[in-house]
Amino acid sequence: MNKFARKLWTELQRKRSPLALGGELHSGDLQGLSRESTEGGHRWWPMASDRDGEVQLDAEGRVTEANAMAMRLLHCPVSDVVGRDFWQIVPETIADQFQFATNKALEKSPRHSFVANDALADSWVQYTVKRHHGGYSVTLRDVASTQTLLLMLKSSERFNDLLFDANPNPMWIFDAESRAVLAANQAAIDFYDIPRRRFITLDMGALFPDGEGAAVYQSLHLGQPGGDVPPHLRLCKQRKANGEVVLAELAWGRIDWNGHQAILVSLADVSERHLAEVSLRRTNDYLEQALAERDEQLKSAMRDLAAFTDAVSNDLLGSLHVANGFAATLAEKYAPVLDAQGRRYVGRIQASTRQVAVMVEDLRIFIQIPQQSMHPEMLELGPLCNSMANDFRKQDPARSVTFEIDTALQVHGDKRLISLALTCLLRNAWKFTARRDEAWIKVGVQPGQTPGETVLCVSDNGAGFDAAYADRLFQPFQRLHSSAEFPGNGLGLAIVKRVAERHSGRVWAETSAQAGTSFFMALPDSVAAGSAEDTQKIITLDDDDPERTQPAPLSE
Repeated sequence: MNKFARKLWTELQRKRSPLALGGELHSGDLQGLSRESTEGGHRWWPMASDRDGEVQLDAEGRVTEANAMAMRLLHCPVSDVVGRDFWQIVPETIADQFQFATNKALEKSPRHSFVANDALADSWVQYTVKRHHGGYSVTLRDVASTQTLLLMLKSSERFNDLLFDANPNPMWIFDAESRAVLAANQAAIDFYDIPRRRFITLDMGALFPDGEGAAVYQSLHLGQPGGDVPPHLRLCKQRKANGEVVLAELAWGRIDWNGHQAILVSLADVSERHLAEVSLRRTNDYLEQALAERDEQLKSAMRDLAAFTDAVSNDLLGSLHVANGFAATLAEKYAPVLDAQGRRYVGRIQASTRQVAVMVEDLRIFIQIPQQSMHPEMLELGPLCNSMANDFRKQDPARSVTFEIDTALQVHGDKRLISLALTCLLRNAWKFTARRDEAWIKVGVQPGQTPGETVLCVSDNGAGFDAAYADRLFQPFQRLHSSAEFPGNGLGLAIVKRVAERHSGRVWAETSAQAGTSFFMALPDSVAAGSAEDTQKIITLDDDDPERTQPAPLSE
């Protein structure tokens, strides 16, 4: 025994080395053995780091040396290891599975690796066997964490495969370079009616009619390796196994499929939707054409109505004026020769002609309101109300009527139209308070129920109306009182309603036995200006306005 071997043997005896005497192996026991000793037929090899297990074998495969990590990974003490065949200390299931293959591999190569699972210990260990002069070395590495990740990856892949196959939308995958179909889910099998085995042998172009697939492929630049294919939709035709061609919406996106750069295709059959859209477009075109024709007919009817209104207004009023003039002349010049009955007849002729003239003028205004141009602005209605009150007192000084007019009567709207509506409301209140000894008429404004709305209110204590017939108040020629009680033609409130609608507003009325009637006209604070041609001047807000013309004698 040379000097170095003697010193090594002494050191091992001092530390009670488990290689010679058995017992527990510590990770520091084998550190520093970097020299060789050939005495006794053994050859010592340097140990690797504590992260790996190291086992040294002789030429017959018997264990000569092992470190602590190796023992932990093999789950056995050193005393049971040294001198034994390596495959005897490896778990039996691992030995049965890998011993023969390892021996065969080492005959051709100096190195062989495999990963084995010890089910009892619930561990994964990588074995790397190296052949060298005089024996073998085995490196063992705990790869449980790596295997866990691999199992999770495989589980994720299986889950993705399950999602892919169970997806209700037809989906298939083709290679981005070769265009070969790689996979198809069950929905695609059912949609195309192509067996799975045949499906995965097809070129993607076989699913498109008339060579459309090649054109689609070229337009998407799918053949360029590594080219970016952002997800997008495309409307394409698809051909089924029976030759039927359907319209489908295809969604494309690049994926990695088992190491292949592939394209995932998901489709939705939109044939019925497309047919419905075509039918809807045709219906819309027809309706638009019909609407244009009806619009032209309506414009023509409006022009005819305007012409008729002008003709009636001019010709009929002219005839009425002539008849009234003759009646006045008859009453003036031939009164001495007429008896009382004759003079009464002449008076009735004059009253009737005036009544018809008023109705014609009211009807003309009612028809022309939708054609009036709109020039909305902020209006102060107080001067008009005071002027109207003075006119009423002059016309009938014997009546006692109190007017209560708010100091601030501001609304937003067209000057002539709002003034016309207010005139109608005041004349209506004056008329229906005629039988009151102490009558009053109130005019005011209040906030609306909705934001941006102002309500003009005209109230009186005159004759009310039956609330059951409130919906008839604002209809043309609808009267809730006889002409013998209160004269009128039933157009005044209809004009008020039409003015409110022209401003995108609304009207309503309330009544009670004690308070009479209140009329409300709600107007938005902002009204769009109109573009229709203004046909005539109706009314202004006060007597000082040089453009003011006297309103027609409108009445309810």
